[in-house]
Order: sequence, then structure tokens, then C-alpha cells
Amino acid sequence: MRDHLEAGGWFRTDGAGVTLAEIRPTPCAPDHLLRVHPGSYVTAIENACRHAPVRLDPDTGVSPGSWEAALLSAGGAVDASDAVAAGRIRSAFVCTRPPGHHAERDRAMGFCLFNNVAIAARFLQAERGLGRIFIVDWDVHHGNGTQHIFEADDSVFYFSTHQYPFYPGTGGQGERGSGRGEGFTLNVPLPPGTGDAEYLRIFREVLRPAIDAFKPDLVLVSAGFDAHRDDPLASMAITEAGFAVMTRLVREAADDHCGGRMVSVLEGGYDLGALARSVEAHLGELGASAGPRQA
Repeated sequence: MRDHLEAGGWFRTDGAGVTLAEIRPTPCAPDHLLRVHPGSYVTAIENACRHAPVRLDPDTGVSPGSWEAALLSAGGAVDASDAVAAGRIRSAFVCTRPPGHHAERDRAMGFCLFNNVAIAARFLQAERGLGRIFIVDWDVHHGNGTQHIFEADDSVFYFSTHQYPFYPGTGGQGERGSGRGEGFTLNVPLPPGTGDAEYLRIFREVLRPAIDAFKPDLVLVSAGFDAHRDDPLASMAITEAGFAVMTRLVREAADDHCGGRMVSVLEGGYDLGALARSVEAHLGELGASAGPRQA
């Protein structure tokens, strides 16, 4: 992906056009992890990685390098969110893996070890004083972990579009949160073959009113690009142009409600060419806000 972006001039130093500046991620501190995952679970993941190769479930394996990678992935989400919350930049894209939105509080699944977006949200609330976080999840798979972590919380709104029925089997329309969090989860399950036109209608007619009503202090995006028409693990039909407009619509809402503060975190995307092109389209719209852009 970096080669693709470099070839497109995204890291140029002459100041012409839209350029990226890099934030090098640091390992996620234990305090940040423990706001989302119990200590026993964090220790279990570390031990599994130390004794790798180990398979945690049929989809999720770890190697000796997985512990460091998982800490850097979660840490990247925290570092980018911190930079945006502090006003050093307006928006950021966290290009790290493993992804996170399937990770439950105490269960790894779907290639995910720690829930990066959830960790970033809790960091923003606990250490940067942001009260209301809106999470947009456009990965082709439902973010079961993120939904469950916040389902009883009215300070975090979780919105998801996803192929349905499909892995992991959650994300029905009737799942709306519980207790104080009832009404702060909004799922839009979609049939296979759904493409740009329907996604954009949903973003305009369903997502935007939800953001307007919630009035977030910052928007987080679980930016999976596996709903692309070329992706081998799903059956949706979004194009790069579709992802660009989806990004624009979310960014415009962030501009209106929280000074453009928006952080997107890479989730899925398994056709490398489609992933690189989709990320480039996403960055073009993410960087359309005034102010510095970061990767």
C-alpha cells in the first residue's frame, strides 16, 4: 500500500497537492488496553503469542510477532486519536493491522486480538475529556466486538452497514443496544450485491440524521474496504468512488459537529489492489478538510 501511495505522490516534500505526514505508532500502554479488555484476557493473548504459532479460533492465529503488532495497532489508534483531539491535526487514517472490530472484551476472533477503535474511544473519553464518540463501521462484516462493548453505553453511538446474513452472524436490525444504551446502536444489514448507490442513500438518509441527532465530539471510522466489488471474502459491490463519497459524507458531518475531528482505523480489505486504490480514495476525501493530514 505504501508503494502505491508513494507512486501517487502522497509523500512528496515540495508542498504541492495533498500530502501525508506520518505518525509512527507506539505500543499501546496497559492502561489503555485495560479500559476495554480485562487483564486476564490481555495476559492470555500475550502468552499465546509467546508460545506461537497458536490458533485462537478457526480464523484467528498468532505468530511470535503478533504481540508487538497488536500493541502497535492499538497504539496507533490511540496516538492518532490523541493528535486529533489535541488539535495538532484535523483528521487521521490509522494504517495498521491486526484489525480490531471483532475482538470482544475477552475473546479474539475474526483476525482481531484487541479492539482498536474501542480502545481509542475510551482513551478519548478518559484522557482527553471527549464525552460523545460516534463510531461508523462500514466494514463488510458486522463489528460484533465494538457493538457489544458499547451496547449499554449512551456516550458512544455505534453505526454499522454490513453484508447480512454473514460472518459473524450478528448485526440484525433489531439490535439497538440495551439499558442506557438502547437506541445508540444502529445496524443496517444489507443483502449481497449491494453497491455504491444504496450505500450512499443510507449514508445520506440514515447515517447523517443519526450523527446530527447525536452531535459527537469526534467521529471514529472502522474503515474496512472488504465491501469492495473485487474483494474475495465477501459479495458486495462498492467501488473506490463509492468509498470516496462515503468518506466525504462522514467528513462533512464531522466538519459540522466537531470541527472535522475524524479518525479512521483500517479493518478489513483482502484484495491488495482494491485495498490500495480504496485507501487512496478515502485519503483524498479525508484530507479535503482544512489543516494538516496524517497517516
